[in-house]
Amino acid sequence: MNEKERQQTSAQADGSATGAPGNRDWAAIFDWDGVLVNSAAAHLESWRRLAREEGKPLPPDFFLPSFGKKNDWVIPHLLHWTEDPAEIRRISERKEELYRAIVAERGIDLYPGGMALCASLAERSVPMAIASSTARANIELTLHQANLRHRFRTVISAEDVHRGKPDPEVFLLAARRLGFPPERCVVFEDAPVGVEAAKRAGMRAVAVTTTNPAEALQLADRTLPDLGMATPERIAQWFFS
Repeated sequence: MNEKERQQTSAQADGSATGAPGNRDWAAIFDWDGVLVNSAAAHLESWRRLAREEGKPLPPDFFLPSFGKKNDWVIPHLLHWTEDPAEIRRISERKEELYRAIVAERGIDLYPGGMALCASLAERSVPMAIASSTARANIELTLHQANLRHRFRTVISAEDVHRGKPDPEVFLLAARRLGFPPERCVVFEDAPVGVEAAKRAGMRAVAVTTTNPAEALQLADRTLPDLGMATPERIAQWFFS
């Protein structure tokens, strides 16, 4: 048996052992806020505290459209606070400091369905990444608190990309670091801009209705109320069988 035949036999064994075809032949990429962590209340409160500090108005309907987008877009284009790059950077950094202070005060909830799916993927050796528009320190804080950092081969955060969602840069970078082509990656998202970014990257998209209704997520290949309804076997059957 040559090396190629041995690799094919090993891949077949992996699939038959788990009841799903080629579980190691695809990778999972998770958005962070709204998918793995229920952080909406903490983010909203951090924007409110920031607005009070800065003496700036908060539009009443700004929050949901901000989901999935980088602060350096939200501040000038959604809030219209400033277009000065140095001010945008300062305000953005302060906003995330306030967010982490709130998490330290109140803690943060993890979505049980997302945690269950991550555990199942880890058991089956499916590589995982986080690809988010939020600050790295926010992600690492909760990963450390929950002892989850070892689950993810790589973490892509706001600091790692030049263009925010719906640009596909964040997901394409995650795929490269995982060592998988885009067509073998499944993205888990909660925001329309995130689903659009995944599809523009050439990836499969599974959306959860944690922050947006299903009708806002119609670009997704699958829409679920909770990631607990997804299993590695079902995902492989949906997209790779």
